[in-house]
Amino acid sequence: MLCLHFGMIRTQIQLTEHQARRLRARAHERGVSLAEIIRRCVEQGLAEEAPGRGALYDRAARVVGRFSDRRGARDISGKHDRYLDEAYG
Repeated sequence: MLCLHFGMIRTQIQLTEHQARRLRARAHERGVSLAEIIRRCVEQGLAEEAPGRGALYDRAARVVGRFSDRRGARDISGKHDRYLDEAYG
């Protein structure tokens, strides 16, 4: 994993003794600093929370057809080329 350190923000957190021990051990095993292992754990946690591709498609499908064109057009998805030609042609 490549981690570029641009725009780093110093922060202070509190860990339990057990968490700190486990993180130090993991950092030692991987030959990286405690700060780096914490960044990796945070990144992994954020990635797990990110919606998957299927969830994004479901979200998009829920809004299809919910909004009308300002001119009242309801066939934009089927005739998008025509509307683009009108708008930019």
